[in-house]
Amino acid sequence: MRAALRGLTTRGRCLLAAGLAALGCAVLLGEKDLLRVAFLLLALPLVSAIVVARARYRLSCTRTLLPDHVAISQQAEVHLQVQNVALLPTSPMLLEDELPYALGGTPRFVVERTGAGQRRGVRYSVRSELRGRFRIGPLRLRLSDPFGLVEVTRSFTSVETLTVMPKVVPLPVVRVGGAWSTNGTSSSRSVASRGEDDAATREYRHGDDLRKVHWRSTARVGALMVRREERPWQARSSLLLDTRSVGHRGDAPDSSFEWAVSAIASVGIHLVHRGHGVTLTTGGDLRGLELTSDIAILDRLADTRLTRAHDLDELAAAVRRADEDASLIAVFGLLTADQAGVLAGCRPPTAPNVAVLLESTSWLALSPDAAAKSHALNAAAGAEFTRGGWRVVRVARGDSIADSWARAGIGESGMRATFMEQLR
Repeated sequence: MRAALRGLTTRGRCLLAAGLAALGCAVLLGEKDLLRVAFLLLALPLVSAIVVARARYRLSCTRTLLPDHVAISQQAEVHLQVQNVALLPTSPMLLEDELPYALGGTPRFVVERTGAGQRRGVRYSVRSELRGRFRIGPLRLRLSDPFGLVEVTRSFTSVETLTVMPKVVPLPVVRVGGAWSTNGTSSSRSVASRGEDDAATREYRHGDDLRKVHWRSTARVGALMVRREERPWQARSSLLLDTRSVGHRGDAPDSSFEWAVSAIASVGIHLVHRGHGVTLTTGGDLRGLELTSDIAILDRLADTRLTRAHDLDELAAAVRRADEDASLIAVFGLLTADQAGVLAGCRPPTAPNVAVLLESTSWLALSPDAAAKSHALNAAAGAEFTRGGWRVVRVARGDSIADSWARAGIGESGMRATFMEQLR
């Protein structure tokens, strides 16, 4: 009952106030007719509140997202189905599904009178220009009396999550002099499985399968030897994303950070499709995760956010932890020459490294002098990486991800055959 009284609409409150005013005037003036009018005005909102409070609708709600993972700007459909599980029919109802601001306004639907056991279905579309995980729901039911004096909202508990993933750009196959390409081919280094005389072996351990005993090695060594199991060789790549807020400029979705996220997603999927083992590390999370599918990469990047780190400690630690035998492809934000030198020194010069340097200030409206200083700063940082043996790709606003990836394998003399061998 209290909830119903709190749900008095403006019309109901005005009617109640008019009833109180009429009651006061009737008492002061001694007008019995006015007293009857006052009682009528007071009774209408109160009776309506009682009727709404005693309404006991038993409804079930089912929500389905098709699909539940979408790319930026891609539409998803929300299917709602409401069933009346009570024995009595319902009156027309107003339904509202709660949505975050990024998915648009709150959708509202009027559902007609629903009989016992009947179902009513509605659908609507959502779309987001921002990455992330967005909660859809709960569904709210608005109950009102016929006069519009009282309105009460009741909510269901079920919610669903829509995952909006970064944009993915198809990338070209990288070639250097026509000799090397990222075609994803791999070769097997396991000789034991081919039964050669020089198979890799080790001493027998308790519990080893006797079928793996290598008799020629056993006869030569004089001790029981078994074949060493070796996994087929697979190219490995490590991806690193700089998430420092001080290193990026612009407002999402048009920002240097969103460009970086999309670039990492595109490169990761490009390499996975070519048989690479991909490990992804972000500046705010040093736990490098090995990702083996498109959805794993996109799901990981869907809710990646900027961090407040101002120093390079976490970023440098991530560079050091990257596998030296794997190609490292890192997308960095703004860096000074000193910072670039520190990061470049975290990897041995013989390791295959690519540094994508974003000129993040180009995502801002700068004066010609400020733009020239920013360009010089980016060039100085690139020079430090080049001295450290890194392959450098400098990116400004307007550069496409596909063209930038192509520049990672063609052009200046900094690319080594060992790096392209890793990208095969």
